[in-house]
Amino acid sequence: MSVSVRRAPAPGGSVEGRPTVLVIAGSDSSGGAGLARDLRTLFDLGARGLCAVTAVTAQSDRRITSVHHVPPALVRAQIEAAFETRAPDAIKIGMLGTRATVEAVAEALSAHATIPIVLDPVLAATSGGTLLDADGREALKITLLPRAALVTPNAPEAGVLLGEAPATDERALAAQAQRLLARGARAVLLKGGHAVGDEAVDWLALPGHAVERLAAPRLEAAQRGSGCALASAIAVQLGSGASLVEACRRAKAYVLKQLRSVAAEHVREH
Repeated sequence: MSVSVRRAPAPGGSVEGRPTVLVIAGSDSSGGAGLARDLRTLFDLGARGLCAVTAVTAQSDRRITSVHHVPPALVRAQIEAAFETRAPDAIKIGMLGTRATVEAVAEALSAHATIPIVLDPVLAATSGGTLLDADGREALKITLLPRAALVTPNAPEAGVLLGEAPATDERALAAQAQRLLARGARAVLLKGGHAVGDEAVDWLALPGHAVERLAAPRLEAAQRGSGCALASAIAVQLGSGASLVEACRRAKAYVLKQLRSVAAEHVREH
């Protein structure tokens, strides 16, 4: 199965074969997730990065202590300035924080409907703490979820978007991915990192196709920001012209390589 999300190259986008990706996300003071992880992923994969900061967070691997939401008008101004600098080949959206920011982002991107968007619906931090309020979640489902080329929730996020309990096994994950399609998503990669088993299985649901199972060994070295890295890596691949299926496979391989590197480093240190 090969489903393509391709478009005509935008003037000023790809440079010397390198795709340009606009990342719209919050900062993480620990550097483990959010914008820092997104831009590091783009660098690793040879892509050029543009960014719009939606929130500034004070957080560690254990907790969030403070969040400052960037005014929506400034978020929109950042996006507009990014497009003036260089038209991106793909867009990755992470933390948005509030309904007003969701709506500002949707409005700012409304004139750029041909650019593929990877929407990572960041609803809560791994360390605890809400990162998108209830009104924002409803706005996300109405304005951005149907617009995105791909939505990449983890199991808890998919449960929230559907108003259901999080899936804990493969059959339930696949079913929820299909139900998100029925709710208006154009394509869904439901991440199974929170499930159990020897493999970390993600489920790719596309209209008119059977749900595709993407599996990798489950590693003990869990790492914050893996979801950010996965979504950003998919955006890089889409910006390079890859099909959705191939983009997800390549991105998953990249994240697995990073996790193995962290696991090896942990072994050396102990």
